Amino acid sequence: MQTNNPIMDIEKIRQILPHRYPMLLVDRVVELVCNSNDSQPDGYIKAYKNVTINEEVFLGHFPNKPIYPGVMQIEGMAQAGGLLAFVSMFGDNVEEAKNKIVYFMTIDNVKFRIPVVPGDRLVYELKVLKHKGSVWQLGAKAFVDDKLVSEAELKAMIADSES
Repeated sequence: MQTNNPIMDIEKIRQILPHRYPMLLVDRVVELVCNSNDSQPDGYIKAYKNVTINEEVFLGHFPNKPIYPGVMQIEGMAQAGGLLAFVSMFGDNVEEAKNKIVYFMTIDNVKFRIPVVPGDRLVYELKVLKHKGSVWQLGAKAFVDDKLVSEAELKAMIADSES
C-alpha cells in the first residue's frame, strides 16, 4: 500500500468532503482511477481510515469490548465513493465542492463479516458499477489486513447543496 506518497491527503479530502470530526471517516486516498465516460465506467478508489480507541463512538459501542460500528464502515465507504465521484466529475476543481453534496439513494447487499476493532486500518476499495449523469452506483468493500470485513452496493447522487 502506498502510504508515503498519497494520492489525496487529509487536507485535500477536507477540501472536497463537507464532513468534519467526528464524522470524517477517510484519512487518506492511496489509489484513484477516474473515468467519467457514462458508457464504460471504470473508476476505482482505495482509501483508508485508521481506527483508534480514541474514536468517540467507542464510548458506547461497546465500553467493555470496543467494536467499530457497521454503520460507520458503510459511511466511510460512502465518503470514499463520494471522493471518487467528485474527482471523476470535476477533476481538481475543489471550488465545485463548496456548492455540491453527495446523497445516498440506496444501500444494498450489505454484509458484515469480521468485527473491526481499535488498532485496525480499515481499507475501503470501491469500483464504479454504473454511472449516469450525477448518479453513481458503486461496489464497495472494506478490508483489514487483506481480510474482507464488510461490503455493500451503494447508489448516490451528487447534487447542488442549495437544492
